[in-house]
Amino acid sequence: MSKLSYIARLLIVSPLVAALMGLTGAATAAPETVRISGAWALYPMVIKWAEVYRQANPKVRFDISAGGAGKGAADALSGLVDIGMVSRAIHPDEVKKGGWYVPVVKDAVFPTISSRNPWVKQLYATGIKREILMGIWSQKITNWSQVVAGANAPLHVYTRSDACGAAETWAKYLGVKQENLRGTAVYGDPGLAEAVRRDPYAIGYNNLNYCYDVRTSLPIAGLYVAPLDVNGNGKLDKGEAIYSSLSHILRAVNEGRYPSPPARELNFLCKGKPAGAAARFIRWVLTEGQKYARSSGYVPLTSAHATAALAKLD
Repeated sequence: MSKLSYIARLLIVSPLVAALMGLTGAATAAPETVRISGAWALYPMVIKWAEVYRQANPKVRFDISAGGAGKGAADALSGLVDIGMVSRAIHPDEVKKGGWYVPVVKDAVFPTISSRNPWVKQLYATGIKREILMGIWSQKITNWSQVVAGANAPLHVYTRSDACGAAETWAKYLGVKQENLRGTAVYGDPGLAEAVRRDPYAIGYNNLNYCYDVRTSLPIAGLYVAPLDVNGNGKLDKGEAIYSSLSHILRAVNEGRYPSPPARELNFLCKGKPAGAAARFIRWVLTEGQKYARSSGYVPLTSAHATAALAKLD
């Protein structure tokens, strides 16, 4: 799928080609490039924003790549890109290094299982308690019998190999740090989703856009979200049964019925206050761009949060 591509290149007509098309006789403005890298969680949204933005601003070129929140932060702070996509809270040391940031949308991390898991029906009746998930990613729980009554199969645990916001956010929900998450390490959201999808006895975690198809609002073929028993009462109550469609999950995240973490804001990080094309793009994202969030599988900022973010650009 295109949203799982590692790099997107959105190009414009060069000044030379413009001249050959008959636009000679006047100076042609040089194209401006906005370079962006980082979190898989934000990658599909930023691709959509860039596509729409260029329709009204065809002289802006985007160079966008995914690679994890850690890469996005490092690239931004070292000046390799104009904007780092960071799917976690900004660290204090990143601010000390000159980091400037704003939230741009909200989404969440979800535990994932294969649709071929033999105990899907039971899981969707009981949900999984946080304490059980803590035992799974510490590998104190190693068999599905410890999760579902009557089950008996080894539990294959997957985690992320790259420094990323999804792992940091999921670890925070479990009360640990990313390096404490045990299991088979896989690179990137797409890789982790695929590993879980093809293994009936697997459990992993993914950002929302790698769990659901935004075109259909249904779970991606072969993958289910493992439901959380948020209140720990041993059953999936009506308010916790949010997994049938992307629209239901977005509503639950927006209303706070899905816990935070693993729900969280996604950020743009820059080396100092942005200027030029990057600043204009960020301002558009915080205003006009917010209306594309829900259709792309994200929760838009509240008006108060968007206003506060815009004030940081002034």
